[in-house]
Amino acid sequence: KDIIDTHDFETEMGSAIYRGRRPDSDAPIVTMIRRAGGAVLGKTVTTEFAATFPGPTTNPHNVNHTPGGSSSGSAAAVAAGMVPLAIGSQTAGSIVRPAAFCGVAGYKPSFGMFPTAGVKLMSWSLDTLGFFGQGIPDVSFFASAVAGYAITRRKERPPRYGLLETSRWPQISPDMHDAVAAAVRRATLCGASFSHVAVPDFYASADGAHNTIQNYEIARALAFEFDHHAGLLSPGLKTIIEDGLAIAPEEYVIAQQTALQARGASGVLFEGVDALLLPSAPGAAPQGLAYTGDSALCRVWTLLGFACVNVPGFRDKTGMPLGLQIVAPWGRDDDALWAAEFLEDAINAGADA
Repeated sequence: KDIIDTHDFETEMGSAIYRGRRPDSDAPIVTMIRRAGGAVLGKTVTTEFAATFPGPTTNPHNVNHTPGGSSSGSAAAVAAGMVPLAIGSQTAGSIVRPAAFCGVAGYKPSFGMFPTAGVKLMSWSLDTLGFFGQGIPDVSFFASAVAGYAITRRKERPPRYGLLETSRWPQISPDMHDAVAAAVRRATLCGASFSHVAVPDFYASADGAHNTIQNYEIARALAFEFDHHAGLLSPGLKTIIEDGLAIAPEEYVIAQQTALQARGASGVLFEGVDALLLPSAPGAAPQGLAYTGDSALCRVWTLLGFACVNVPGFRDKTGMPLGLQIVAPWGRDDDALWAAEFLEDAINAGADA
């Protein structure tokens, strides 16, 4: 993703401000890939500074639809078969959502699991590097190779999934409702169990805290660009920065306290279950290229630092991909990938009658 420094490729961050910029060194994540034997083939398009203004990438399944963002090029390159694996980043939903829209696997690790040094900063409390591949085994292999140890861990029994219908549930498209129901039927036939999980008291406040923290930190992370190159920023990004500058430090501190309290209380979500199953996005990729889609179904999990995996396999009535999201607690990436691979196998088995 072209917010990640590479000494042998330009790193322009989706902005004219940095056109032609060639870093002096690789970001640590790039060095880790090379040391693991990875061949870095090139850079993928990012939205402007990994925010909302889209780049030129389109969706490989229908060029009139968005590929999602901000890791648009990473998801689309894997979906189009241009590369087998790609790196992206997520501050709200920028790995899970484009993976869902492009019909590939996307793995956002637990917060802090992989180094973000040498990556253009957006939010020091939220930014997380992650992995794209054709299927769950690909991202599991990729992440394990880079990390230097086996992240995945299989269990003798099938997973226990929790179904969580948040306040965002009414936004889910009919096709996405059908996909969730079909996934439950197919996984149940393969031996998995499902139970409904109550929406925790902290969910709504954590959702609001994410935007406060994100916008406050973006405004400061892009202070130089705003102060010295405002004319080269998109109107939308300037609005985000201005909104962030209007957030009082006291409000930011309260949002951070809310996030801390939510993390402390989040264990209630996983009592008796290994992982949560939710939609990755409200539906398939929206038509048009000016809007990269809604990240609302990803934000709280990013705030909590949880491991999240997009599982591909379903399509809507027009043939566009639909993605389902597996969520596991911080540090339980092995459970997230195990539950995601089990679900992917069940979906691909195809029998849900």
